[in-house]
Amino acid sequence: MVHRFEPLIVRHTHRLPSVPGPSGQGDVVARQFDTALMSVGFKLAADLLRHLSALPAGTVADTAARTLETVRAMVGDHVQHNAYFIDFPANVPDTYAFWHQCVAQALADDTSREGTLDQLRSGTLDLLTLPSYGSYQHTYAAMLAVHDELIAAAGDRVTVLHLGGAPDVEIGALYLALAGSATPLGDEDLLDLAALAGHCVAGPQPEAIPVRENRAVINRARLETGADVLVDTVTDVLRLACALSDGDVTLTEPTRFRSPARRVRRTLLAALDAVVAQSPAKLADVTTHREAFKRLGERLHAHEYQARWPHAADVFAVARGEREARSLDSQVEKALSTGDVTAAVRLLTTSPGKLFRSLDRLLRASTTQQEREAVIAAAEQLAPQVAGRVLLSVREHLDNRADERESVGRRRVFVNRLGRAWVTDDTRAPMPAAERARMLTALDTELSRRLPDPGHLLIDPDVLDVALPLSGKATKAGLGVLPRGSLSPVDGELLRFFVYWKQTSRSTDYDLSALMLDAEFQTVAWLSYTALTELEGEHSGDITDAPDGASEFINLRLGAARGPFVVPQVNIYSGEGFEETEESFFGFMLRDAEQQGRPFEARTVRLKSELRGPGRVALPLAFVRGHDGGWHAKWLHLHLKGNPNSNRVEGNRVSVATLVRAMVERQQLTVRYLTDLMADRATATTLWDGTTLPEGPVTYIGLERPDGLHPDSRIITPKNLRDVIPA
Repeated sequence: MVHRFEPLIVRHTHRLPSVPGPSGQGDVVARQFDTALMSVGFKLAADLLRHLSALPAGTVADTAARTLETVRAMVGDHVQHNAYFIDFPANVPDTYAFWHQCVAQALADDTSREGTLDQLRSGTLDLLTLPSYGSYQHTYAAMLAVHDELIAAAGDRVTVLHLGGAPDVEIGALYLALAGSATPLGDEDLLDLAALAGHCVAGPQPEAIPVRENRAVINRARLETGADVLVDTVTDVLRLACALSDGDVTLTEPTRFRSPARRVRRTLLAALDAVVAQSPAKLADVTTHREAFKRLGERLHAHEYQARWPHAADVFAVARGEREARSLDSQVEKALSTGDVTAAVRLLTTSPGKLFRSLDRLLRASTTQQEREAVIAAAEQLAPQVAGRVLLSVREHLDNRADERESVGRRRVFVNRLGRAWVTDDTRAPMPAAERARMLTALDTELSRRLPDPGHLLIDPDVLDVALPLSGKATKAGLGVLPRGSLSPVDGELLRFFVYWKQTSRSTDYDLSALMLDAEFQTVAWLSYTALTELEGEHSGDITDAPDGASEFINLRLGAARGPFVVPQVNIYSGEGFEETEESFFGFMLRDAEQQGRPFEARTVRLKSELRGPGRVALPLAFVRGHDGGWHAKWLHLHLKGNPNSNRVEGNRVSVATLVRAMVERQQLTVRYLTDLMADRATATTLWDGTTLPEGPVTYIGLERPDGLHPDSRIITPKNLRDVIPA
């Protein structure tokens, strides 16, 4: 059973649980395991190598097989990455010369000649009808045979796997970390939490479960094992019902409720009844999800239990419109519509989080200094009652509120929970400068108060520009993935993007492209299946069907880039969406010019990110050249709606440029902000140079955990960065 969770632990923590078993002579197999790991960019920490070496050889071999399978999937090396042009990036032809070659081959083929001639006579030729276009013309083995072996380089990625505790200890710790997260988890992490919750339901539980989505997942496990469910709002019960129907616990998408068993119906109705009986005002929450409650009431047969649970019956009466329950939002709107800001503030004091989310509007609506003072005074008083991620979100919002001179021509970027983004003009009036400054001070003071004393603070400078993960929805699952808005340095001569997809049931064509923009965000050039070569690089060729999986690559020389922005994107030309395919992911590699190697080499992979989202155009990240000439990755994790079919880089270049500009210009709240607050309370603060480590325990914050830290150190990397978000 514990082996089932081992991949989760490795993926989330880069730790391998200690393997129980008798002593043995596993040193030879352990070294072989370490060598195999290095071929895909991983390595055993010294203590883990010692631990495995003391186990029987068979136990080490079994552990190695499981772990290699996990880490290969983490970097995308679990599939075969073929390229249309067999010796890519060498000898990639000119686009029109290649198309002409495909036409010539079609005319030489008896089965395709007449159809091709008919198209040529009509003046329009469909490339997809040409036999040699869009499908591999060679096997994966044949492609490997024409490529030299990759030359090792100092810049190759090395991800260290560390020794963990006993399997049950690691499973419990990961469960507590996910369940008690102060920020919402991404979809993949929610699935992991669901798996862990069922296993850990009888074990230790987090002191608090602040994220309601997490609570819904845990409540499902509790209900299925007969434990009491943890609910204190009617929406908690609705989320639990969604979880029981394998629906969306975020309530973003409608759930198709199943007919639950009688025992489950009674549990849900009793929970609703208890919540409303204790606090009748919570009936107002029903109006936010009226339609969902109406459908749930039908599935629960609520009318049959009206006498037994009358307060639950009130919930569905509100949903049907038979009973009025005015929400706090509607009361606040009424007050603001009459210009009574003071009344709106008084109402919002009952919901401190909503007060903080409304600060900008309240201050802009205030017409007198007395009203502005009421807003700020209420916020200062209620700040200790507001969740840390809300305080940080407001802090970031205030950083992006321009003064009156800077507001002309500014744009606002909006991103929803699904990663869909849009940009619009900023037409808001400026925020009063004095109140903005006062609010910034109050936020800094409150957040600093909540941060723990770090002791000796050891910081990897490369982590300072990583955006704080205020929501897991702003990050995709994968290796080396950072939250939306993060900046990370890119060091290497050759940048190679890749996309892989495998269709589920119908022909699917994804197109990898790269758009290059100048300093004014105007198009310079692009690389795609319609532009196979440019000064900056080469495209590996168009694959239009992926029953057995397909890959496309773009090779890019950053030193030759004619503009400061490079935006890779994945366009769905036809077929299944990102969430319909059996598998789809994007990534990039960094190489030295002389390294050679295959189109895909696992140990050069810096990023592998799952492609999941609702749009037809994916924008994982952009590459930005700084004033000093150095390049950084700017993490986007965005989706454009696109067209149902035939999406191409040429067709979306204006909207992409607009969106990238808004994201680049937006100020993000980063790790630097929190480390600055923590430094005031640290006994020492050191920017680590990558060499000598302190002898004593430290609070280490960096992109990767270094080998050799004191065992009592607290370690923060992007994998658990949410732990630094104050509760």
